[in-house]
Amino acid sequence: MTDTRYLALGDVVADELFPDVDLALRRGRHVDREDDLWYSFLSDAQAHLEAFYRRFGCELMHPADGYFYLLPTSDRLGRRHLSVPEMLVGQALTLLYLDPATLQHGGVIKRADALSHLAAVMGGDALTRTFNPKRKRVDERVAQETVRSKFAEALRRLAALGFVELLEGESLRLRAGLLRFAEPVRGRGSPAEALERLVARGELVLGDGGDITDGDADEGEPDGEAEPEDAPEPELPAQDLSDFEDFGETPSFEPTPELKQLPEFEMPDFESEDEA
Repeated sequence: MTDTRYLALGDVVADELFPDVDLALRRGRHVDREDDLWYSFLSDAQAHLEAFYRRFGCELMHPADGYFYLLPTSDRLGRRHLSVPEMLVGQALTLLYLDPATLQHGGVIKRADALSHLAAVMGGDALTRTFNPKRKRVDERVAQETVRSKFAEALRRLAALGFVELLEGESLRLRAGLLRFAEPVRGRGSPAEALERLVARGELVLGDGGDITDGDADEGEPDGEAEPEDAPEPELPAQDLSDFEDFGETPSFEPTPELKQLPEFEMPDFESEDEA
């Protein structure tokens, strides 16, 4: 978009909106049209800020779907990856965002409906196994409580990143940034159908495009009811690990050829403190 308010980068930095918008982007926030002033600011300052963020090894992205975010393009700054529950919940919410019925309600849905939809697409057993990766056999009540807890935690994290807005009561509003979860399946026919197949298989695109499946999560687990205290934590390859631990556990995985070249889903790590 053509710059209409700023003649130089100094004018952009001097704007009172810059500190808050800059900090939000650096924390991985996705800014869409519902952010009103922030979105207008980024639209007017886009040309200046694109050059500015390239100096930090990031690209200021502005997809046609109508949102801004920072994409790391080098190892100069740290990178953060979403956890398995966050990726799955994000993909399921994207399916709901693409549903015409959701549009009729202004993008507002019930949290319980979102969890039910995820369970319906993945299958209840697969969802339980994926959200309880450490044990092969767990108490059903405990397992379901863990699923609800991790689902709620994923919603809070996705809200902090601008993918959803948590409303009063048990409702939430789905936002345009969710379409970033559909990027790996663009060009494969219907995005909704392709993404649904991805979620149903429990496959997550992380790092260099490898996938994580619920079957992989069971590999290497000890037999029996309880997990030994010295059981090793599953790990991603070293190149996909960040210096932060606020993204939860991530199962091991092996690359799937079909998904090997899919784009990364990462957020910048400009700061050293953990996010709440």
